[in-house]
Amino acid sequence: MRRTKVSDVLKSDEIGKEIVVKGWVRTRRGSKQVNFIALNDGSTIHNLQIVADVEKFGDELLKRLTTGSAISVTGEIIASQGSGQKVEVVAKAIEVIGDCDANEYPLQPKKHSLEFLREIGHLRFRTNTFSAIARVRHAMIFAVHNFFTSKGFVNVHTPIITASDCEGAGEMFQVTTMNLNNLPRTEEGKIDFSQDFFGKATNLTVSGQLEGELAAMGMGEIYTFGPTFRAENSNTSRHLAEFWMIEPEMAFYELDDNMDLAEEFLKYLIKYALDHCMDDLQFLSQRLQEEEKGKKEEDRSMELIEKLRFVLENDFIRLTYSEAVNILKDSKPNKKGQFKYPINGYGSDLQSEHERFLVEKHFKKPVILTDYPKEIKAFYMKMNPDNSTVRAMDVLFPQIGEIIGGSQREENYDKLVNRMKEMHIPAEEMWWYLDTRRFGSVPHSGFGLGFERLMLFVTGMGNIRDVIPFPRTPKNAEF
Repeated sequence: MRRTKVSDVLKSDEIGKEIVVKGWVRTRRGSKQVNFIALNDGSTIHNLQIVADVEKFGDELLKRLTTGSAISVTGEIIASQGSGQKVEVVAKAIEVIGDCDANEYPLQPKKHSLEFLREIGHLRFRTNTFSAIARVRHAMIFAVHNFFTSKGFVNVHTPIITASDCEGAGEMFQVTTMNLNNLPRTEEGKIDFSQDFFGKATNLTVSGQLEGELAAMGMGEIYTFGPTFRAENSNTSRHLAEFWMIEPEMAFYELDDNMDLAEEFLKYLIKYALDHCMDDLQFLSQRLQEEEKGKKEEDRSMELIEKLRFVLENDFIRLTYSEAVNILKDSKPNKKGQFKYPINGYGSDLQSEHERFLVEKHFKKPVILTDYPKEIKAFYMKMNPDNSTVRAMDVLFPQIGEIIGGSQREENYDKLVNRMKEMHIPAEEMWWYLDTRRFGSVPHSGFGLGFERLMLFVTGMGNIRDVIPFPRTPKNAEF
């Protein structure tokens, strides 16, 4: 008989049907007559209750059914006598597939802190919290591809190893096959990268944007969805050294088109989560509410499902950076010195606390900020006629701040070259990028969505290390 998934059994109305289920024991409880085993196979947040007759199976077998042990159960679906589930399974045969020593197993049936679970990352998929996050993550991956495919976009795989630095930040992981204990040197004493595998200095990509632009200049509308790497020594709850980015690039899109797409995209993803992940979202919401019980009312997060619907049901407010700075400068928190980073006026780099104030307190809606000073933005962004601001846009969400960053790209060859000179970016190394401005250049735009930032928002988790299976952070590359 083929195995039936727990999720399918729980939806079944085939009372009396004989089935085989396999999974891991979450708990076992009972009396001298009957044991109740909570079985989970990862297909759903909910456990399937197995009813086992003690006399039939004996103490010796039942004692092996400890938390974490893997078992196969052949049994009959019956209507559940208790509350919480529609059906349960009366066991006819139980086989222990894998024993689990209760004295050694770290995941006992009790509440564990997220910090503890990060230390045993190889086992945390077995918990309710992380199995729920993994299922939501899968749903969001599927929804991303669904959205862009439905709009006629082409998925392009951009390189993971590259010789370019998209952001000009210089915080990159270098890639080499050279012997680090005996590096070849030039006559000037510099490392001779001509002897390296690629014949030049290379690094792990910080973004697929520049290569994405090349594809958009021939394909029209494309998107990338791949790993990106930043060698920032930031040991915070918001930073990862390895994370996933979604980066659409669209020919013939100006800034307004770009903002429209970003808003439509985010709403699509959130609606997909609400439509397909409600059981997991309800569990994660309850987890968050339990975690925040001791906090004052004003310090508590918005309830998770309410927060998702808040974004879905509101049009995003659009305003310029200058307008935002004026609002922040005149705000009570700024005047009373409550911002960690005071806003003194035009040119201030907005922090998460400022972004959240605009969304949560001032507008009470998601916000898209546009037209930032050129000094605080990247070289490829299109200059406005004022020659001091660029056609950038950042989408701001409650509790998280910036979730998307994007811009209209500079399509004019001369203006782009001048901007690169201003920012000391060597044009000769970017000849391939500049060629797209020489041969049939068109207005084009794009944006980047950090996938883990989206996952933080959708799951309500507070630490970015908890929404990616194996986080890479400073001094941590386990598994």
